[in-house]
Amino acid sequence: MNFLQRMALAGAGAALAGGGAFAQTAPLTPPVAPIKPKVFTDFGIQRTDNYYWLNKPTDPAVLKYLNAENAYYDQQMAAVVPLQKKLAQEIKNRIKQEDATEPYRDNGYYYYSRYEFGREYPIYCRKKGSTIGTEEILLNGDEMGSSQKYFQIGDWAVSDNNQLLAFSTDTVSRRLYTLRFRNLATGKDYPERIQNTGGEMAWAADNKTVFYTRKDVTTLLPYQVYRHVLGTDPKNDALVYEEKDNTFNVHVSRSKSKKYIGLNLVSSLSSEYRYLDAAAPAEQPKVFQRREKDHLYDVEHLGDKFYIRTNLGAPNYRLMVTPVTATGKSAWTDALTRHPEIFLDRFELFSNYVVLNERKGGLRQLKVVSLKDKQEHYIQFEEPAYTATIGVNAEMDTPVLRYNYTSLTTPNSIFEYDMSTRTNTLVKEQPVLGNYNKFDYVTERVFVKSRDNKFIPMALVYKKGTKLDGTAPLLQYAYGSYGFSQDPTFSAARLSLLNRGFVYALCNIRGGQEMGRQWFEDGRMSHKINSFNDFIDCSEYLTKMQDVRVGNATVKKQFTAKDKLFAMGGSAGGLLMGAVVNMRPDLYKGVIAAVPFVDVVTTMSDPSIPLTTSEYDQWGNPANEEEFKYMLSYSPYDNVEKQAYPNMLVTTGLHDSQVQYFEPAKWVAKLRATKTDKNLMLLHTDMAAGHGGASGRFKSIDDTARQYAFLLMLMGKTL
Repeated sequence: MNFLQRMALAGAGAALAGGGAFAQTAPLTPPVAPIKPKVFTDFGIQRTDNYYWLNKPTDPAVLKYLNAENAYYDQQMAAVVPLQKKLAQEIKNRIKQEDATEPYRDNGYYYYSRYEFGREYPIYCRKKGSTIGTEEILLNGDEMGSSQKYFQIGDWAVSDNNQLLAFSTDTVSRRLYTLRFRNLATGKDYPERIQNTGGEMAWAADNKTVFYTRKDVTTLLPYQVYRHVLGTDPKNDALVYEEKDNTFNVHVSRSKSKKYIGLNLVSSLSSEYRYLDAAAPAEQPKVFQRREKDHLYDVEHLGDKFYIRTNLGAPNYRLMVTPVTATGKSAWTDALTRHPEIFLDRFELFSNYVVLNERKGGLRQLKVVSLKDKQEHYIQFEEPAYTATIGVNAEMDTPVLRYNYTSLTTPNSIFEYDMSTRTNTLVKEQPVLGNYNKFDYVTERVFVKSRDNKFIPMALVYKKGTKLDGTAPLLQYAYGSYGFSQDPTFSAARLSLLNRGFVYALCNIRGGQEMGRQWFEDGRMSHKINSFNDFIDCSEYLTKMQDVRVGNATVKKQFTAKDKLFAMGGSAGGLLMGAVVNMRPDLYKGVIAAVPFVDVVTTMSDPSIPLTTSEYDQWGNPANEEEFKYMLSYSPYDNVEKQAYPNMLVTTGLHDSQVQYFEPAKWVAKLRATKTDKNLMLLHTDMAAGHGGASGRFKSIDDTARQYAFLLMLMGKTL
């Protein structure tokens, strides 16, 4: 047990060590964090942070405060504990507990993972030659994680001779992974343990050399690539590459062809690929195309060519090709006909085909192109809002594409599509227990006109029979950052809200890439306000009577009302929540901000805080006066006002590696001291988890049940 865990277990009775007491004089009285002003002065502007002292996780006063907030949360939520337990149980009851993924073929083996009844973690397995062969267990997650408060298998890879396994694990939730090795013939682990890695690895073709990344333990940036020879002391591992620019992340990979080891050097707006022959691991990596400002590209290999997805002269990306003997961009030529209005999200190479995962009209599509004659066609989908993505396709010499399909009403499904005969086969649809019938629910897709005349895609789902006259509660969700697109997907847990009369709305606000690269550009840096305005415009749309097109008819619908509208976002989506409650707190009955990034200016001013330097291109660098002032204009923590705020549930994890726990903790303390209402303001800190919450498939259900119980409590439901 580490120091932080010991302090967390000490609870609210832990002794203070000179930190100043906080008030908690009676049940249901919220903790009051001591005010200890710290003044920041930048460009003649003074900012006072009264709660900067919460930045020290080893301070007993900090841990006592977090535990007091948890105790207050427990008091306020006590009436709905039976409801929370009921929600957790019904969500769990929809899960097929003894289940397995669909096997995929790679190098003579079929690989899959499975769960055993009542167990938290997956078991990774394979069978030789066919799916009916003898099972061989590679990693037993339950045995490995059963004694841990947190456990995650990061990545794993099998050597070319099928005899060795490299794998990584995290037992803290800081995403600092320990790399280990196993002899699959004997089941014995090698003695070496390599700590503080990025979790990923790539085998060379010699079946003894492994490439891996190492992280800076302070900033958590993967910045080095090492070469390890199995059976040797990791202290002697050779440094292959070190990134000196702290706005870049470093990753390693193996090409699908198995011919090359790749070093992927990536920042927000620029990238560089270096590579070496997997059969010559001692060689130094060669630069494929040197990095350039605003040039992003990624590379895959087939035969005597490299294929490149690049934004070179193409904001929505294009697919180019070059001989393996000439990798500089001057040799690149278009591999396919360009469609500038369609965003190229990803591509997958086969011996005779290339499959493009494109975005058109905000939805993902799959286009199949023959490499022989360039004939192309799309796979057709019927639902108004769906997600279709390229699945696991480990081998190249096959005409069969495996892809994933889901929607707000269709459970996650795996299809195999024969690209030569154009025939589609459903391989597996994820079971949903409890007599789930997708036709009991309705999904819609609308485009909301923004205040600056853009059209924001929004997907909605609700149970048939739900009245759309303003009386239904509604949960509105969005993310809107980093170009990460939020596609409509199925959630068995969400049924617990839909079955209780909720409508769910997914908003594709600017900052994502659902509508192409410009959609991202219009939601970052000095355009970030668009993300917040888009969400608010969607909220306004949802709370007013609208003429909605249904088939050939137009019907009037009001999806919800202000006193029944709830908003939710996490991480950078938590920044969204923080901004909209400052701007339009009157719109929402309640808000859930999960692991929210809310102290933008202070965090982005401190390069020692994890991920800061790699995100200058997203938010700006406060060392620049113009960027500093723009961030300050919307930073949720800096813009808390003396006004009424909605009911709020804020969650965090003590070991969060992406958004440090102290951001939401400080934000809640400041909101409590400033707001004028008597609405609920709750902070829940998971003292044993990080950014993704609790590990394990059942433990994480408790997080969801906690959020749903909060929403239902505000609607007057206690069971």
